Amino acid sequence: MSTPRIHPDTIEEVKQRADIYDIVSERVVLKRQGKDFAGLCPFHEEKSPSFTVSTSKQMYYCFGCGAGGNAIKFLMELDKSSFADVVLDLARRYQVPVKTESPEQRQELQEKLSLREQLYEILAIATSFYQHALNQSQGVEALEYLTEKRRLSTETIQQFQLGYAPKGWEMLYDYLVEQKHFSVHLVEQAGLILPRKKGNGYYDRFRDRLMIPIHDIQGRVIGFGGRTLSDEQPKYLNSPETELFDKGKTLFGLDKAKTAISQQDKAVVVEGYFDVIALHAAGINNVVAALGTALSLTQVRQLLRYTESKQIILNFDADQAGTKAAERAIGEIETLAYQGRVQLRILNLPEGKDADEFLYSSSAENYQNLLENAPLWIDWQINQMLVNRDLTKVVEAQEIAQSMVKLLHKIESEVQRSQYIQSCAGILSQGEARLVPFLVKTLQKQLQKLRRRDEFKAEESSNIELPVLTERNLLEQAEALLLRIYLHCSESRQAVLDALESGNLQFSFSHHRLLWRQILEIEENSPNDIESIDLVSKLQDHLLEFPEDQQQIDHLLYLDDKAMANLGRTPLQIRAAIASMELALCRKRRSLALHMWQNTDRSENPELWKMYHEEFVGANRRIQELEPQRHTNFQDLATVPVGEIERSRLEKAYHQQL
Repeated sequence: MSTPRIHPDTIEEVKQRADIYDIVSERVVLKRQGKDFAGLCPFHEEKSPSFTVSTSKQMYYCFGCGAGGNAIKFLMELDKSSFADVVLDLARRYQVPVKTESPEQRQELQEKLSLREQLYEILAIATSFYQHALNQSQGVEALEYLTEKRRLSTETIQQFQLGYAPKGWEMLYDYLVEQKHFSVHLVEQAGLILPRKKGNGYYDRFRDRLMIPIHDIQGRVIGFGGRTLSDEQPKYLNSPETELFDKGKTLFGLDKAKTAISQQDKAVVVEGYFDVIALHAAGINNVVAALGTALSLTQVRQLLRYTESKQIILNFDADQAGTKAAERAIGEIETLAYQGRVQLRILNLPEGKDADEFLYSSSAENYQNLLENAPLWIDWQINQMLVNRDLTKVVEAQEIAQSMVKLLHKIESEVQRSQYIQSCAGILSQGEARLVPFLVKTLQKQLQKLRRRDEFKAEESSNIELPVLTERNLLEQAEALLLRIYLHCSESRQAVLDALESGNLQFSFSHHRLLWRQILEIEENSPNDIESIDLVSKLQDHLLEFPEDQQQIDHLLYLDDKAMANLGRTPLQIRAAIASMELALCRKRRSLALHMWQNTDRSENPELWKMYHEEFVGANRRIQELEPQRHTNFQDLATVPVGEIERSRLEKAYHQQL
């Protein structure tokens, strides 16, 4: 089903009613900073707030990662939702009547509006169906499993809404489709039934399984995990990916754990559903599970929203399978740990037990003590290197030392690396204190070799000359300055237009060309007075259609007070930016003229040879006129005197030709 086009009037009214502060403050803790608000960015990990919300502009912008936009863009990025879905959700929230661009799409829109609500309703009813079946005669075995083998109380069973899927092939199908009269296609979209491979009809996805509802952060059921009560495989069967459920973006138990994570300033990630349930039942409530996948950056960011210390503890079995599970679960979080942006710890419970088994033989207090003493990820890796190894054997000691060097090389913090070099030297010394200084120097030398090797590889793989790269950066900054002036200094817009037209100049970078096209399009459909147009507000909606380019443009739309103050000398800045743009054009012409001149035979084509020579000289003269303008009035863009380097190279070629 295609998404109906929502009428611009509806979009505009949603924008007017959906206050950026209200939307963002539900997900980010904001504190007033001047006339704006600031907080920790939800799109990347940071220790000090660089995420700013402007109520006057109805925009957010992060000076750390460059994320920016309005309330609609914020929800699109954070929840990975489409533009239409976010607008429709906000329309429902703020009671905005929804119109489509064409009347015939109205029915289609109503279907789109109700799809997610119907799926939520179907899953909620299915949850009640499974809960009811658990307490019937057919659910006796499942209930005994929960109360006797898992030792769960009635309160915990109810808290997690645990249930039972009966053995029949069409029990849930009959209930939802035949009795409740839900569309069979909706029930299939909810992930509860499957079409038969042969013939017509459907059958239940979950049969004779203990049912564990999976909730979103708001506590709504979005899927299920089903544990078999027989020898059927797989042991655990999850709901498929649906409109509501994406296991790579979902953490089991987060709806119940988020408050405790915030209060205790740390999150615990375990392997399975019942580890989460058992720990919550024991009063340890800051626990979630990752649904059998490696922790994705989306899941990590969800956890880090609730903890200032950025502390995440992975608790897996201490046996070999548990060790592999820990390494697999770390996934994308590993890089963040080496950078020091996440305080990652690993907890392996003794005797190869999982959390549920440990609580049965020990106590919640002992588990808490183990959490407090869980080693950091780097320490845990060092300990793993020593398992079943003998440092008294030279070969094994050398292998361990090499593994340590590779690990130390990944640590980005100089201070942290120095501490671990000392620690590793202490381990390798086997208690011989006099050997530690020698081993420290040895490890440092090995690290230097690795660093030099990486630098050499990086240098070999790069074919870009520094002068060309820097000149490109200068041009990009010049174009960006011109666009900022046009967007935020409405009184200078005509001056920018005149300067571009007189120099016959175009923007060189694709994202700048895209932004300029959008600006011109807005102005064509607006009143004649270009100074009166609120370009920033209008552009936020236009640019949502270009997500790949938007991140390169967002920083131009939002300026803080300091950046606005820097735009105070706009006539000089326009002149300097235009000079930089013309410089880039002239340098291309000069290089081309020199190339053509060098490859033209003077004796065969004297007129052509003379023409290229004159073009080269003219371009060179114009460059010499422009460079002082760029460097005098555009000093914030000049980083190194690349023009001098380039001029020297070209003049040498010129004199060789003469």
